[in-house]
Amino acid sequence: MKYKRVLLKLSGEALMGEKEFGIESKALTHYANEIKSVLDLGCEVGVVIGGGNIFRGMEAAKDGLIERAQADYMGMLATVMNGMALQAALEAKGIYTRLLSAIEMEEVAEPYIRRRAVKKKKKGRVVIFGAGTGNPYFTTDTAAALRAVEIQADVILKGTKVDGIYTADPKKDPHATKYDQITFDQAYENNLNVMDMTAFTMCKENNLPIIVFDINETGNLKRLIAGEEIGTVVS
Repeated sequence: MKYKRVLLKLSGEALMGEKEFGIESKALTHYANEIKSVLDLGCEVGVVIGGGNIFRGMEAAKDGLIERAQADYMGMLATVMNGMALQAALEAKGIYTRLLSAIEMEEVAEPYIRRRAVKKKKKGRVVIFGAGTGNPYFTTDTAAALRAVEIQADVILKGTKVDGIYTADPKKDPHATKYDQITFDQAYENNLNVMDMTAFTMCKENNLPIIVFDINETGNLKRLIAGEEIGTVVS
């Protein structure tokens, strides 16, 4: 096993599956199966999910009707809803989970405390981090980088619908080529959309690699954890 402690970053849109919004049961079950496959290897897993399938704060604030900070808080609540859904899917498979929220809502989630998160992760629980950083103006990319550093993860695994990072959008440019490995400086200089700049800088400063890979391909997560060269490594 190449990676013992991982932080899995999923977009909210990943949970939509074939739907235009919301949560698709098939997609939810797929991600639960993928996570279970690496738990069976003895991997410690933390998860951060976005909320874009339910509410996107930045887009809602564009017309000025909803203040940006207010919209961001609404987006944080959407991530908790997604976390609850993933928790239910994992527990249906007999996997112990803990949903920790950066915004207190004790009826549905435990408050985020770093030492508690580390302890539960070491016990083999899947720790789902909800409500982003708990602060407006920060994305769930930043939350993923922050939580990964706090729990001393070996790597951030960014699950996407594509199999890595390309020189251009492969859907628009047939000549786009895939990077197998790239440095943080190269990603920045080439303006590659890996993570938002705050998250990207945090990962670089803490020597925390990011692997962008296709999580929709069954078995990819397990193969990656086992050491196969899948996706694009940014380090």
